[in-house]
Amino acid sequence: MKKLLMIAVLLTTAVCAQAQSEAEPYFTTKQMPDMLKWCPAPPDTTGPHFAYDIMQYFWGKQMRNCKERADIAIRDAVYGLDCIIREFSEPFGLQISMEETPEIYKVLRDGTATCDSICTVPKRYYMRKRPFMRFNEATLYPADEPALRKNGSYPSGHTLLGWSSALLLSEINPDRADTILARGLMYGESRVIVGAHWQSDVDAARLAASAAYARLHTSERFLSQMRLARQEFRVKMGLATPAEIKVYKKAHAKK
Repeated sequence: MKKLLMIAVLLTTAVCAQAQSEAEPYFTTKQMPDMLKWCPAPPDTTGPHFAYDIMQYFWGKQMRNCKERADIAIRDAVYGLDCIIREFSEPFGLQISMEETPEIYKVLRDGTATCDSICTVPKRYYMRKRPFMRFNEATLYPADEPALRKNGSYPSGHTLLGWSSALLLSEINPDRADTILARGLMYGESRVIVGAHWQSDVDAARLAASAAYARLHTSERFLSQMRLARQEFRVKMGLATPAEIKVYKKAHAKK
């Protein structure tokens, strides 16, 4: 059973990695806001903010007693675009896929890949120890632990991916924004429940995702792709006018 689980994890990781490698970011890492210049550093281990981190770590362990919530946290631990699509399609109100919703898929893939790069520098600079390392305890997703030990905890890359995805999908379908954002918030909480991140890692990542997403809106290519994604959403949901449907079908008949 363990061997089959490990194979499944590796296959999922490979699929997610392939989707990320095909991404066409709207900006390079250097063109994104520099978190070292505006985002607070991780809490000092002797201060009250770190005491709150510790309290939240134990809150996360307590939440593991709820099997339903623990299972969600384990699903959220699998990093990548395919995993985001799996978890966010329902709150979004439409099944997202490369085949059926290519414009939404493309803006989600390229947009989240761009936002993700904002955490590259601070992760390497701070190299903060993760909670499971400090307490020498297992996480809910042991398969990730070897890689996490070599990767800085601050800010949370998973949370950044989840929150930027929630912001993007909320822009495409604002009528479901409450549901989408609630799932995005839960996605970050999962990192605390799993034991892979401190609460302050998660909080900083949400701030970083918001800053990165604002930067996306200065890209004409992003704005153009977002218009196509919204148009596609209207067509798929039966909200488009006959003229919009005609334009959409004509554009995709050429692809």
